[in-house]
Amino acid sequence: MPHVLNLWRQQLGKVPESVWRQTGLRVLILADNGLTDLPAEIGGLRLLTTLDLGHNHLTSVPAELGELSGLSGFLYLHDNKLSELPDALGNLTRLRYLNVGENALTALPEAIGRMSALIELRAQHNRLTTLPDSIGDLRDLRELWLRGNAVDSLPPSMAGLGELRHLDLRENALADLPEALAGLPRLRQLDVRSNRLTRLPDWIADLPALEKLDLRWNPCEPSPPLLAELERRGCVVLV
Repeated sequence: MPHVLNLWRQQLGKVPESVWRQTGLRVLILADNGLTDLPAEIGGLRLLTTLDLGHNHLTSVPAELGELSGLSGFLYLHDNKLSELPDALGNLTRLRYLNVGENALTALPEAIGRMSALIELRAQHNRLTTLPDSIGDLRDLRELWLRGNAVDSLPPSMAGLGELRHLDLRENALADLPEALAGLPRLRQLDVRSNRLTRLPDWIADLPALEKLDLRWNPCEPSPPLLAELERRGCVVLV
Protein backbone atom coordinates (compact mmCIF):
# COMPACT_ATOMS: atom_id res chain seq x y z
CA MET A 1 0.00 0.00 0.00
CA PRO A 2 1.49 3.41 -0.95
CA HIS A 3 2.24 5.82 1.85
CA VAL A 4 1.60 8.96 -0.23
CA LEU A 5 -1.74 9.89 -1.80
CA ASN A 6 -1.68 12.97 -4.00
CA LEU A 7 -5.15 14.07 -5.07
CA TRP A 8 -4.24 17.68 -5.80
CA ARG A 9 -6.66 19.52 -8.10
CA GLN A 10 -8.80 16.53 -9.02
CA GLN A 11 -12.13 18.44 -8.82
CA LEU A 12 -13.36 16.00 -6.20
CA GLY A 13 -15.92 18.16 -4.42
CA LYS A 14 -15.96 15.46 -1.72
CA VAL A 15 -13.28 13.12 -0.40
CA PRO A 16 -13.86 9.55 -1.65
CA GLU A 17 -14.74 7.09 1.11
CA SER A 18 -11.88 4.86 -0.03
CA VAL A 19 -9.39 7.43 1.27
CA TRP A 20 -10.42 6.82 4.88
CA ARG A 21 -9.66 3.12 4.56
CA GLN A 22 -6.01 3.81 3.71
CA THR A 23 -4.89 3.89 7.32
CA GLY A 24 -1.22 3.46 6.40
CA LEU A 25 -1.02 6.84 4.68
CA ARG A 26 1.80 9.15 5.73
CA VAL A 27 1.15 12.03 3.30
CA LEU A 28 -2.31 13.08 2.07
CA ILE A 29 -2.74 15.94 -0.39
CA LEU A 30 -6.29 17.14 -0.97
CA ALA A 31 -5.54 20.70 -2.03
CA ASP A 32 -7.62 22.63 -4.57
CA ASN A 33 -10.57 20.25 -4.81
CA GLY A 34 -13.54 22.47 -3.98
CA LEU A 35 -14.05 20.67 -0.65
CA THR A 36 -16.72 22.25 1.54
CA ASP A 37 -16.48 19.91 4.51
CA LEU A 38 -14.20 17.31 6.04
CA PRO A 39 -15.72 14.28 7.77
CA ALA A 40 -14.72 13.02 11.20
CA GLU A 41 -13.20 9.94 9.53
CA ILE A 42 -10.05 11.99 9.00
CA GLY A 43 -9.16 11.15 12.59
CA GLY A 44 -8.58 7.53 11.63
CA LEU A 45 -5.47 8.29 9.58
CA ARG A 46 -3.24 8.17 12.65
CA LEU A 47 0.01 7.67 10.73
CA LEU A 48 -0.24 10.89 8.70
CA THR A 49 2.78 13.13 9.00
CA THR A 50 1.68 15.71 6.42
CA LEU A 51 -1.84 16.85 5.47
CA ASP A 52 -2.62 19.43 2.79
CA LEU A 53 -6.16 20.83 2.73
CA GLY A 54 -5.28 24.20 1.23
CA HIS A 55 -7.15 26.05 -1.52
CA ASN A 56 -10.59 24.59 -0.76
CA HIS A 57 -13.88 26.01 0.56
CA LEU A 58 -13.86 24.57 4.08
CA THR A 59 -15.90 26.58 6.58
CA SER A 60 -14.86 24.35 9.49
CA VAL A 61 -12.63 21.42 10.30
CA PRO A 62 -13.59 18.61 12.69
CA ALA A 63 -12.12 18.22 16.16
CA GLU A 64 -10.91 14.81 15.00
CA LEU A 65 -7.98 16.56 13.35
CA GLY A 66 -6.56 16.61 16.85
CA GLU A 67 -6.41 12.81 16.81
CA LEU A 68 -3.73 12.85 14.11
CA SER A 69 -0.97 12.43 16.66
CA GLY A 70 1.53 11.45 13.96
CA LEU A 71 1.42 14.86 12.24
CA SER A 72 5.01 16.01 12.52
CA GLY A 73 5.55 17.79 9.21
CA PHE A 74 3.04 20.17 7.63
CA LEU A 75 -0.63 20.94 8.15
CA TYR A 76 -1.94 23.23 5.41
CA LEU A 77 -5.36 24.82 5.95
CA HIS A 78 -4.68 28.04 4.04
CA ASP A 79 -7.01 29.65 1.52
CA ASN A 80 -10.28 28.28 2.89
CA LYS A 81 -13.24 29.95 4.62
CA LEU A 82 -12.47 29.05 8.22
CA SER A 83 -13.80 31.40 10.88
CA GLU A 84 -12.43 29.39 13.82
CA LEU A 85 -10.14 26.49 14.63
CA PRO A 86 -10.97 23.67 17.06
CA ASP A 87 -9.15 23.59 20.39
CA ALA A 88 -8.29 19.98 19.58
CA LEU A 89 -5.53 21.24 17.27
CA GLY A 90 -3.57 21.78 20.46
CA ASN A 91 -3.14 18.02 20.63
CA LEU A 92 -0.82 18.11 17.61
CA THR A 93 2.26 18.40 19.78
CA ARG A 94 4.64 17.07 17.11
CA LEU A 95 3.57 19.36 14.26
CA ARG A 96 6.30 21.67 12.99
CA TYR A 97 4.60 23.75 10.27
CA LEU A 98 1.06 25.16 10.44
CA ASN A 99 -0.43 27.39 7.74
CA VAL A 100 -3.90 28.83 8.41
CA GLY A 101 -3.46 31.92 6.25
CA GLU A 102 -6.06 33.37 3.89
CA ASN A 103 -9.11 32.47 5.97
CA ALA A 104 -11.60 34.46 8.07
CA LEU A 105 -10.20 33.70 11.51
CA THR A 106 -10.96 36.28 14.19
CA ALA A 107 -8.83 34.49 16.80
CA LEU A 108 -6.36 31.68 17.25
CA PRO A 109 -7.31 29.14 19.90
CA GLU A 110 -5.60 29.37 23.28
CA ALA A 111 -4.76 25.70 22.82
CA ILE A 112 -2.26 26.61 20.11
CA GLY A 113 0.29 27.07 22.87
CA ARG A 114 0.33 23.30 23.37
CA MET A 115 1.69 22.78 19.85
CA SER A 116 5.16 22.90 21.32
CA ALA A 117 7.07 21.61 18.26
CA LEU A 118 5.94 24.41 15.93
CA ILE A 119 8.79 26.22 14.22
CA GLU A 120 6.67 28.08 11.67
CA LEU A 121 3.17 29.53 12.06
CA ARG A 122 1.48 31.33 9.18
CA ALA A 123 -1.77 33.16 9.90
CA GLN A 124 -1.55 35.93 7.33
CA HIS A 125 -4.61 37.57 5.78
CA ASN A 126 -7.22 36.74 8.41
CA ARG A 127 -9.20 38.97 10.79
CA LEU A 128 -7.11 38.64 13.93
CA THR A 129 -6.98 41.57 16.34
CA THR A 130 -4.59 40.04 18.86
CA LEU A 131 -2.89 36.76 19.73
CA PRO A 132 -3.61 34.31 22.56
CA ASP A 133 -1.43 34.58 25.65
CA SER A 134 -0.32 31.00 25.05
CA ILE A 135 1.63 32.08 21.95
CA GLY A 136 4.59 32.59 24.26
CA ASP A 137 4.65 28.86 25.00
CA LEU A 138 5.86 28.12 21.46
CA ARG A 139 9.47 28.16 22.58
CA ASP A 140 10.83 26.65 19.34
CA LEU A 141 8.93 28.99 16.99
CA ARG A 142 11.23 30.56 14.40
CA GLU A 143 8.84 32.26 11.99
CA LEU A 144 5.53 34.02 12.68
CA TRP A 145 3.62 35.45 9.73
CA LEU A 146 0.71 37.79 10.55
CA ARG A 147 0.50 40.10 7.55
CA GLY A 148 -2.87 41.52 6.59
CA ASN A 149 -4.81 41.21 9.84
CA ALA A 150 -6.13 43.84 12.25
CA VAL A 151 -3.76 43.16 15.14
CA ASP A 152 -3.61 46.24 17.39
CA SER A 153 -1.81 44.70 20.37
CA LEU A 154 0.60 41.90 21.15
CA PRO A 155 0.59 39.91 24.39
CA PRO A 156 3.48 40.26 26.87
CA SER A 157 3.97 36.51 26.62
CA MET A 158 5.71 37.03 23.27
CA ALA A 159 8.85 37.62 25.28
CA GLY A 160 8.98 33.83 25.56
CA LEU A 161 9.63 33.35 21.83
CA GLY A 162 13.36 33.09 22.31
CA GLU A 163 13.98 31.24 19.03
CA LEU A 164 11.97 33.62 16.82
CA ARG A 165 13.92 34.77 13.76
CA HIS A 166 11.26 36.28 11.49
CA LEU A 167 8.26 38.34 12.60
CA ASP A 168 5.95 39.64 9.87
CA LEU A 169 3.44 42.19 11.19
CA ARG A 170 2.89 44.04 7.93
CA GLU A 171 -0.54 45.60 7.31
CA ASN A 172 -1.95 45.53 10.82
CA ALA A 173 -3.10 48.21 13.28
CA LEU A 174 -0.23 48.50 15.76
CA ALA A 175 0.29 51.95 17.23
CA ASP A 176 3.29 50.85 19.29
CA LEU A 177 5.74 47.99 19.60
CA PRO A 178 5.49 46.32 23.02
CA GLU A 179 8.59 45.91 25.14
CA ALA A 180 7.98 42.16 25.08
CA LEU A 181 9.74 42.13 21.71
CA ALA A 182 12.88 43.46 23.35
CA GLY A 183 13.48 39.99 24.77
CA LEU A 184 13.86 38.24 21.40
CA PRO A 185 17.60 37.56 21.17
CA ARG A 186 17.49 35.75 17.80
CA LEU A 187 15.11 38.05 15.91
CA ARG A 188 16.66 38.84 12.53
CA GLN A 189 13.85 40.33 10.47
CA LEU A 190 11.03 42.54 11.74
CA ASP A 191 8.48 43.77 9.20
CA VAL A 192 6.01 46.37 10.49
CA ARG A 193 5.12 48.06 7.22
CA SER A 194 1.70 49.71 6.97
CA ASN A 195 0.80 49.94 10.64
CA ARG A 196 0.04 52.98 12.81
CA LEU A 197 3.36 53.31 14.61
CA THR A 198 3.92 56.80 15.95
CA ARG A 199 7.32 56.09 17.50
CA LEU A 200 10.18 53.61 17.42
CA PRO A 201 11.27 52.51 20.89
CA ASP A 202 14.94 52.89 21.82
CA TRP A 203 15.23 49.23 22.86
CA ILE A 204 14.98 48.17 19.23
CA ALA A 205 18.68 49.03 18.87
CA ASP A 206 19.46 46.44 21.54
CA LEU A 207 18.10 43.47 19.59
CA PRO A 208 21.41 41.68 19.10
CA ALA A 209 20.58 39.69 15.95
CA LEU A 210 18.43 42.20 14.05
CA GLU A 211 19.45 42.35 10.38
CA LYS A 212 16.46 44.00 8.72
CA LEU A 213 13.81 46.40 10.01
CA ASP A 214 11.07 47.55 7.64
CA LEU A 215 9.22 50.62 8.91
CA ARG A 216 7.74 51.92 5.66
CA TRP A 217 4.27 53.45 5.51
CA ASN A 218 3.98 54.32 9.20
CA PRO A 219 3.48 57.82 10.64
CA CYS A 220 6.56 57.54 12.90
CA GLU A 221 9.84 59.29 12.15
CA PRO A 222 12.68 57.42 13.91
CA SER A 223 15.32 59.58 15.53
CA PRO A 224 18.52 59.96 13.49
CA PRO A 225 20.74 58.66 16.36
CA LEU A 226 18.64 55.50 16.62
CA LEU A 227 18.80 54.89 12.88
CA ALA A 228 22.52 55.54 12.90
CA GLU A 229 23.07 53.00 15.67
CA LEU A 230 21.09 50.33 13.84
CA GLU A 231 22.94 50.95 10.61
CA ARG A 232 26.29 50.98 12.44
CA ARG A 233 25.50 47.45 13.59
CA GLY A 234 24.78 46.39 10.01
CA CYS A 235 20.97 46.38 10.28
CA VAL A 236 19.20 47.39 7.08
CA VAL A 237 16.46 49.90 7.96
CA LEU A 238 13.76 50.80 5.45
CA VAL A 239 11.78 53.97 6.24
